[in-house]
Amino acid sequence: MTSVSTSPGTRSPRTRPLRRPLRRRLRRPLRDASFPYQLLTFALFAAAWELYARARGGLLLPGFGETVRATVVLLGDGELWRALFVSNQALVLGFGIALGVGIPAGILLGRFRTLERYTDVHLNILLVTPMAAIIPLLVMWAGVGLASRVALVALFSVMMVIVNSRAGVRQVDPSLIEMARSFGASERRVWTRILLPGALPAVMTGVRLGLGRAVTGMVLVELLMVSDGLGGLILTYRGLLKAPPLYGTIAIVLAEALLLISLARLAENRLTRWARTTDQARTTDQARTHTARSPK
Repeated sequence: MTSVSTSPGTRSPRTRPLRRPLRRRLRRPLRDASFPYQLLTFALFAAAWELYARARGGLLLPGFGETVRATVVLLGDGELWRALFVSNQALVLGFGIALGVGIPAGILLGRFRTLERYTDVHLNILLVTPMAAIIPLLVMWAGVGLASRVALVALFSVMMVIVNSRAGVRQVDPSLIEMARSFGASERRVWTRILLPGALPAVMTGVRLGLGRAVTGMVLVELLMVSDGLGGLILTYRGLLKAPPLYGTIAIVLAEALLLISLARLAENRLTRWARTTDQARTTDQARTHTARSPK
């Protein structure tokens, strides 16, 4: 039996293949990270804003630095936090109603085609109707209080939740349901083991898109009809020609929307991690099959 001897200055040939994949795994997150590119884009946008404001800006267009200072001052003002509380009341209640109605409705419509035949025309009407035209009707029916704002937030976001939940159920492979039926699975088992897990990625996408629409509805109803909350604060600063706090309030609204959507995306990634693993495995199997079938 022969033994391979290595000198002290040379490395074992077995250690080299092990270190290269480790190096690649460490470099891959840095190479795939999008945060540096987003930071660079934001820096370019801030510089362009500041230069344009200094060159052609005036009373109604403050610079980027002035807007940042006004935003910091607003964060220490109690009026802003009162407006945030008032606006987010409608956001939480309205979006909660949209989820409670939209997810079950979308799943049922995707599962039972007969039910969809009766409701499809109504869904199409709600999809093409401009929600700004419904605001006066809501104010006439429910007044100018919290009820009208909650109703508009729910209407803005519920259609996204319904459509994506319905699409998620339809994307489930019918052969899986047929196989489960052939093995004697009950309707409850089909729902809990096949339909709901299979539709979860599309449902979470609908939740994320609906959340963005809910923030839009929250601000829009306060701007057009109900001068309260963040929308009322924007109208107040506009009427007083206070451009820096006006831009600062809009920046705070955008920051809240981005934060909520990021949290929804994080929840989506955690809840649907198995779906990405399944897609990667399926892509790998398809690549292996294509490589095996291709002529050498």
